[in-house]
Order: sequence, then C-alpha cells, then structure tokens
Amino acid sequence: MLPHPFEQALDRRVADILGRCTACGACVEVCPMPGPAGIDASEPGAIAAGVLEILRGGGEPAASARWAAVCSGSGHCIAACQHGVDPRFMLTMAQLAVQRRRGEAARREEALARFTGMTTGVRVLSRMQLPPDLLARFRDEGAAAETPDFVFYAGCNLLKTPHIALLCFDIMDALGVRYRVMGGPPHCCGVLQFRAGDLATSGRVAYRTLERLSGGAGGRVLSWCPTCQVQLGEVVSPGSATRLDMQPFVTFLADRLDRLQPLLTLPVRKRVGLHEHPGTAGVPEAARAILQAIPGLEYVDLEQPRVGYMCNKLNALPAFKRDLHRAQLQAAADAGVSTLAGIYHACHRELCSHERDWPFEVVNFLELVGESMGLYRPDLFKRLKLMQDVDAILADRASLLESNRVELDEARDVILADMLGEQALPLQTAPQAAA
Repeated sequence: MLPHPFEQALDRRVADILGRCTACGACVEVCPMPGPAGIDASEPGAIAAGVLEILRGGGEPAASARWAAVCSGSGHCIAACQHGVDPRFMLTMAQLAVQRRRGEAARREEALARFTGMTTGVRVLSRMQLPPDLLARFRDEGAAAETPDFVFYAGCNLLKTPHIALLCFDIMDALGVRYRVMGGPPHCCGVLQFRAGDLATSGRVAYRTLERLSGGAGGRVLSWCPTCQVQLGEVVSPGSATRLDMQPFVTFLADRLDRLQPLLTLPVRKRVGLHEHPGTAGVPEAARAILQAIPGLEYVDLEQPRVGYMCNKLNALPAFKRDLHRAQLQAAADAGVSTLAGIYHACHRELCSHERDWPFEVVNFLELVGESMGLYRPDLFKRLKLMQDVDAILADRASLLESNRVELDEARDVILADMLGEQALPLQTAPQAAA
C-alpha cells in the first residue's frame, strides 16, 4: 500500500531539512527547555546533529531524543535559524520518527484511544454547560445565508470552556464580522493521531478539515487553539495543495483595535497580570495591546518566563510545569493584582481553580474585553471546578445533562478525569497571602 500523501509530503520536507541543517546548534542555544529537562547543552551542535541522526533513521542519541521529547513549542528557535529550517518542525518530526519505530497496530490503537478520550471529554463537558440552542452555534450547518468574511475555527477542546468561544462570537457580532463556525471532533486537526504516529489517519482527518476550512470563506480562517494553528499551519498545510490564510483570533482583534476600541466603553477598574505563552507569534503582544486599550484597566507585567505555546505543552516536564504555575501565582500575588488573565483555554482549565486559594480572580482575558463592551458569558467551567466535588457538580448539572442525553456515570468519569483531574499544581489547603 502506498503511503498517504501526507506521509509523502512530510518525508519530502524532512529530506529538505537534512539538506539544509548544518547542526550549528543555534536552535539549542535559544531553547528554554534543556535546563529544566536536565540536558547538558554545553555542546549544542552535537545535540542538533543527534536530531538529524534520528531523522535519518539512525540511532537515538539520548540528549537529542530527550530534547525533542520535551519541546514545548516556544518558537524561539525559528528566528534563530539562519539556514531556512524551522527547528520546531524539525523536532516535531524527530518525535514522529521515534513513534514510527513502534508497530503499526500499537500506533493505531494509541491514536484511537487518544481521539476517543478527547471526543468524550469535549462532548460531555460542553453538554454539561450549554443548552441545545447554544450547542448548535458550534455545528457547521452547511452554506451560510450570505458569504462569510471568515471561518472561525474553534478546534476541539475549546468547547470544554465554551464561554470563551461565545465571547469570540459576541465580539465578532459587535464588530460586524460575518463568520461561519467550524469546530469540534468532526473538524479535528489530526494532531492526536499524528502524535501517536498514525499518519494515515492523521492525514485523512487533517486534509478533510483543510478542505472544509478552505471552502468556508475563501480560505480565510480565524483560529483560536495554538495547537491547531501549529498543526494545520505548520505541519499539514505546507505539504498540501490546499492553502489557508489562517490567523490567530487574538492577533485578528489587535489588528482591528481601531474598530474595537470605540466599543470598549465601560471602565474595568482592575489591576491585571497576564498569563502568556510565546509559541504563536504575536499573540502575547496582541493580548497586551487589547488589555491596555480597556478604559480603567491597569496592566502589570508579571515578568515570568515565557515558555511553550500553551500549558499542556509542558506536560512532558510535570515538575517544571508545577514550578512555573506556582511562580506565576506568587508573582501575581506579590504584584497585588486583582485579576490574573490567561489567553488560552487549556491554561484556563488548569489555573482557574486556583482562584479559590489566592487573593485575585482568574479569568480569560476576553472576559475583561466583554466586561468593557457590556458583554457577559458565565464561566460555568470555573464555577463547577471550584466545587471540587463530583457529586455536587453532578447535582448542579443534572437537569442539563438529562436534556442533553448524557449518562451520569459517563459524566462522572469525565469530571474526574478532564475537570478535577486536570490540575498540574495541587490546590492549597489555605489561601496564600501576598508577601
């Protein structure tokens, strides 16, 4: 059987990397991960050369394999390379090369388990929070009555914190932007299958999503999820005949700040620190610019390490991730903020429950934008997670679960795994006072 076109395209791009990369080690030198991962980076060129060895199908030098495994997608390496290589993509392909050395059956089994788990979590948590009429806003119902300006691509896991997506819709409505929504598992980017090494399935899923996105608004796509942005924009699309003009929603808003700012009419008298990741170029700067345009809001730079493109990209180093979260919370308390605002959905799921223990609220930054615009969407995910009691959550959501036809046993499992269980830094037993 011939390889899937996706696999063939990746192999061609790897060959190009092997022809361009000089193993100079500049990418290793700017990477924030060797230290936390315990990698001796005193010879950065040797580590880069080891990655090339992995890509050639040779051995797996320990330091190089470890470096690839802990890549958090920060993107500092991309600007550092002077030889036309995207080192982030290079490390992604090194991770894939390691996966492809496993048996095909094992890879497919893992891919199916990952996708099934994600699908179940998204379905249950979204139906736990949204009535059918709001759930319908996330379904692509075919051709719109009028040609949209953009497709808003929600990805999959954003639906676990649907208030963020609903605020995106509200803001676009206020700006007069015509949009069509695509998202959820039927429009998956294929990253879960890709990470498991099941390239045939990943390619079919991703290429189908590319085609659907490209037909929605002439290929003009607003993405929310940085994982989807990197997977489709950096891994999949460059080897496909389908081209997308794919822009992060946050930078889209910042580009239209002249139109957004007149809508920010209500003062938001809060002292705000930002939880940010640098992996999607321009997003942290865009979020800061938007926050600073809100009347009455005082922005505080918490001066924390900027690593990865979302909190879940730090899962390979759980102790490092816990330390980063602890330092972020302490810095926010020390700065006397009233609000710690995050950008992405995965970060919000992990950080929001710390609101219980610290002297500030934890929100998504779009909630502050909405507050100034007179828009409000309740953060039901945070309210439920703060209960820290699966039975209390089930009792609170019983009516909606029934109307959305979700079994209580299934909901219990998802709450334990995908809500209460997603807590990198454990909650405290007593609030932490500011120093």
